[in-house]
Amino acid sequence: EVQLVESGGGLVQPGGSLRLSCVASGFAFSVYTMSWVRQAPGKGFEYIATITESERATYADPVKGRFTIARDNAKNTLYLQMNSLKTEDTGVYYCDRTGTRGQGTQVTVSS
Repeated sequence: EVQLVESGGGLVQPGGSLRLSCVASGFAFSVYTMSWVRQAPGKGFEYIATITESERATYADPVKGRFTIARDNAKNTLYLQMNSLKTEDTGVYYCDRTGTRGQGTQVTVSS
C-alpha cells in the first residue's frame, strides 16, 4: 500500500521559513518523480515543485527562487525548504506521486 506522510507545517510570519518532510512507503521511492502540491483556501490544487528520479527539479513561478525541493532516497523522504514565505503561500501542502497524495500538512503565513 502506497503511503505518503507529510509533516513540518505550522504558523509562521511573513518572511519566515519552514521545512516540510514527506516519508514514503509501499513503493520504490527512488524511481519515481515526486512533487509538492498545495491547495490554498477556496482554490484548487497547484503543483509547486517537482523532482525527478535523477534529481532534476522544476518549480512553479510563484515559488521559484524561494522554495527548494529535495529527496533522500536512502530515507524514502521528500523535502520542501520554504524561505521568504508570503501570506499567499498559506494552504495545505501535499506530497504527490503521480496523483496519489498524503493527508497534507497545513502551512499558515500570517503576522
